[in-house]
Amino acid sequence: MANARVIPLYPDGEEPRTGGQDGAEGVPGSSRTREEQEEGHADWQESLVDALAFVRRRLLGEYGVDEFGFDRELTDRLVLPALRAVYENWFRVEAIGLDNVPSDSGALVVANHSGTLPWDALMTTVALRDRHPAGRHLRMLGADLVFAAPLIGSLARRTGQTLACNEDAERLLRAGELVGVWPEGFKGIGKPFRDRYKLQRFGRGGFVSAAMRRGVPIVPCSIVGAEEIHPKIGDIRPLARLLGMPYFPVTPFFPQLGALGAVPLPTKWYIEFGEPIETAEYGAEAADDPMVVFDLSDQVRENVQETIYRLLAQRSSVFFG
Repeated sequence: MANARVIPLYPDGEEPRTGGQDGAEGVPGSSRTREEQEEGHADWQESLVDALAFVRRRLLGEYGVDEFGFDRELTDRLVLPALRAVYENWFRVEAIGLDNVPSDSGALVVANHSGTLPWDALMTTVALRDRHPAGRHLRMLGADLVFAAPLIGSLARRTGQTLACNEDAERLLRAGELVGVWPEGFKGIGKPFRDRYKLQRFGRGGFVSAAMRRGVPIVPCSIVGAEEIHPKIGDIRPLARLLGMPYFPVTPFFPQLGALGAVPLPTKWYIEFGEPIETAEYGAEAADDPMVVFDLSDQVRENVQETIYRLLAQRSSVFFG
């Protein structure tokens, strides 16, 4: 350390005067007291130590994942903060009816799907983690295509998603997890802009049978605002087939503007969680009755559609709500 150069704290040889604005101590003119400055410095040091400890655990492999590959620490420390900025500042999401989502038991959240890219699923995840009293993680069920992608598939597993099949859904529900499903699939997310807010068919109702076998409630979730983030006005089907994608969207800005055209428009969002629809009264054996499953699936779909129409009627502007 003999060669270390000492830099004077106060180059002019004089310490700054104390007693700033309104009698505050520390930097002249500052409204912060010396105690507040010291607390801020201590908080900064604590955050740095915590971040370094996180990096060390990742490098040494000293972290855990569940049987599905879900890494809670990685999700909470890295993924959710990035999504939170979009949730709060870009889409300015308002979450409604969060008390309808159970706090400590399994449930199935069923939502409409739209927007060309699945921002709606990501924002629903943030709403439940940040705004729900119990801070619940949403375990989303994704399509095969998601997990086939080299990087996206691995990240999806790490953030709690799993394959959209009844076996995985039932295992999660049995464990008391909150499971999210978007039964319109690619039909919903990739529909033309002219069909916005018109729900597509809810598949074969597999999500209903999973909830019935486990006797957990189904929570309808209606999302308004996502339809306008990437207005899909066309589809380059030959290119989609070449890339192995369900569609290759054309919007007013993509692909004309390249990557810039993939930035979603800053629409105002509303996510409403409706009253739970109980399934326990049907009994597990009813899950094998196609008519019962279809009727309950249709009930959920109508609930989501009616709520969407109500939210649209209350909205005065796509961008300002």
